[in-house]
Amino acid sequence: MTENTTTTTEEVTADVAVEEIPQVDPTGRTGESSANGFYWGTGRRKNAVARVRIRPGKGEVVINGLPLDVYFDRAADHSVALSPLVTLKSLKKVDVFVNTHGGGMTGQAGAIRMGLARALFACYPDSHAVLAAADHFTRDPRMVERKKYGRHGARRGHQWGKR
Repeated sequence: MTENTTTTTEEVTADVAVEEIPQVDPTGRTGESSANGFYWGTGRRKNAVARVRIRPGKGEVVINGLPLDVYFDRAADHSVALSPLVTLKSLKKVDVFVNTHGGGMTGQAGAIRMGLARALFACYPDSHAVLAAADHFTRDPRMVERKKYGRHGARRGHQWGKR
């Protein structure tokens, strides 16, 4: 006697782990917006500070009045700054406006990443778990070590010369 061991497609799909993606409203009306329909987020890294505003749109990104490609010439900074949008798959759903100052380009890219994640959380409240799992809310605590007296830098000492 043989038993019938066929499986249906419904049973197979039930066994496969489904990646949970937050339900994102493309109009961006799930959270409480502030003035003029913008959602705000502030990010910091090293000495850089970024104030990020987002609103539902077509995917325009403006940093200090310049397009993203013009402001960040390195591809690594470009991808770091937009990583929260890539995580939520909402790259073409929101317009991003950033004012940033202080630090260098890498610090500003990290600050924009954190500010953008906070603004996206304000816009899409159910996205916190996904953004937190991707470490977009974590502030990088590394700072430049201060220069000490009697030394050339933070740690480098004086070079001894015989003559």
